[in-house]
Amino acid sequence: MTKHHSNTALLIIDVQEGLDHPTYWGKRNNPDAEKNMEALLQAWRAAQRPVIHIQHHSTSPKSPLRPGQSGNNIKPALRPLDTEPLYGKTVNSAFIGTTLETDLHEKGITDLVIVGLTTDHCVSTSTRMAGNLGFNVTLVGDATATFDRTAPDGTYISAETMHQINLASLHDEFCTVKNTAEVLERKQ
Repeated sequence: MTKHHSNTALLIIDVQEGLDHPTYWGKRNNPDAEKNMEALLQAWRAAQRPVIHIQHHSTSPKSPLRPGQSGNNIKPALRPLDTEPLYGKTVNSAFIGTTLETDLHEKGITDLVIVGLTTDHCVSTSTRMAGNLGFNVTLVGDATATFDRTAPDGTYISAETMHQINLASLHDEFCTVKNTAEVLERKQ
């Protein structure tokens, strides 16, 4: 990884085993998302930059992301080290019901590089809030993914379409969307 400000944190959102449950979630796009997240995580750790993890604790009785279910576990390749903070949340935003915003300010973190699951839910909500809270946000588009959806009128929307629409909606309004290679090559 090339130079990044020491006040740039990698924020990894909800990369949990339960999101691999195909009968619950449906078809997913971007099968390389975790590989890209892992490359970023390794680069951040090697550069001794701040890494922050978010874990969703679903309150839905049927969700594989409920606490106490194996699906609540963070995927092994992206689990936090003891020195990396882990914030649990019960809503889409990493900033609601947590001390994340306060802790970032106290540590002097002004820039966030966001990755995780899913593009249109927790990643989008957290990215929007981070931008609104005044953080400089880079969202790594190829280090996030989502699932097929059905619109209220029954129209099928592919995971890739959902993913691209969300990235387009977020870019230049709440964040700058880049890919993994661009972030790893970034010079500051």
